[in-house]
Amino acid sequence: MISQIRWFLISVFAIVIAGLIAGCSAPSTRGSGYRPGSSGAAPSSYSSSIASFSAVSWQALPGWQDDDLTAVWPAWLKSCDALRRRTSEINWRQACTQANSVSSRDAQAIRRYFENYFQAYEVRNSSGSEVGLITGYYEPVMNGSLTRTSIYNIPLYAYPNVWKKNKPNPGPARAELMSSGMLKGSEIAWVQDPVAAAFMQIQGSGKIRLDDGRVVRLGYAGTNDQPFKSFAQWLLDRKEITRSEATMQGISQWAKRNPDRVNEMLNANPRFVFFKELPGNVDPDLGPIGALGIPLTAERSIAVDLQALPLGAPVFLATTRPLSSQALQKLVVAQDTGKAIVGGVRADYYWGSGESAGELAGRMKQNGKMWLLLPR
Repeated sequence: MISQIRWFLISVFAIVIAGLIAGCSAPSTRGSGYRPGSSGAAPSSYSSSIASFSAVSWQALPGWQDDDLTAVWPAWLKSCDALRRRTSEINWRQACTQANSVSSRDAQAIRRYFENYFQAYEVRNSSGSEVGLITGYYEPVMNGSLTRTSIYNIPLYAYPNVWKKNKPNPGPARAELMSSGMLKGSEIAWVQDPVAAAFMQIQGSGKIRLDDGRVVRLGYAGTNDQPFKSFAQWLLDRKEITRSEATMQGISQWAKRNPDRVNEMLNANPRFVFFKELPGNVDPDLGPIGALGIPLTAERSIAVDLQALPLGAPVFLATTRPLSSQALQKLVVAQDTGKAIVGGVRADYYWGSGESAGELAGRMKQNGKMWLLLPR
């Protein structure tokens, strides 16, 4: 399971970095096709102190008929596998059992399955608003080595052995850690770019592609328990970048222009993240492990506030693509969480692994609406 602290870092990054860019409005979801459920009643099996739910017809979900549900089906089956092993106030058993008889290649059969065994509920914030914030996250992939070389000379560190028995709380800030020598011997991998390494710390996991073609996956192992501070904000405060440049790409470009000041920038964030190597039998094509204990699926997994929505549940999302008015309307699955994901209509959308996913995640701060699907 990915640590709550890890997703705190991810979500703060998404809010502070992507949040500096103007968001786009979500497409309207209440056109002529909108019809509330017969009673508009809230679910009897689930409630939340920070969100409200109102039953609606399937016609209320914009783009429901257009979504290719074969793309979400593997993610839903993974959720079912995990939900069967967990205690829950929601009875998932019948719906998950019925899923076994549905063809994974038949989009219409999958649609009928959800319509027959689930009720859709419009989600509203405690304020009554049906619109909330949708951000994005991703898994970094970079070239590297398990030993230091002339090219790969920026270390990623394992959790210090000396802290396993006697950990200071909080530990030294990043600047002190890097200059003290106390991390010597804890190197777990080496990469080329210090800014990319810092972004991987913010995301909390990533993949290292070795020269021999192997892929090593690193997961979150802990932090120095210092508070997170945005080096994007540090750059903005000093007028080193503009708000439109406050993205991963803009920060990387600033670093290339100012190589002698990179450490000064990175030290503005006192928090430091440590990694652990995940087992060698992990499929490199699978996403990182989310809070549900299963691999995330690119563009079909989201992180949610567990005070609002149940972990593992299907959720229909209506928002727009980053910096765009292009509709993004699809069924996703709530398979992750994070301390900075707060609110009823609030999600962090997992874009996948690698540079292109990172570009989308780093720019995503959209308005959106959400519908929770619960078993009938």
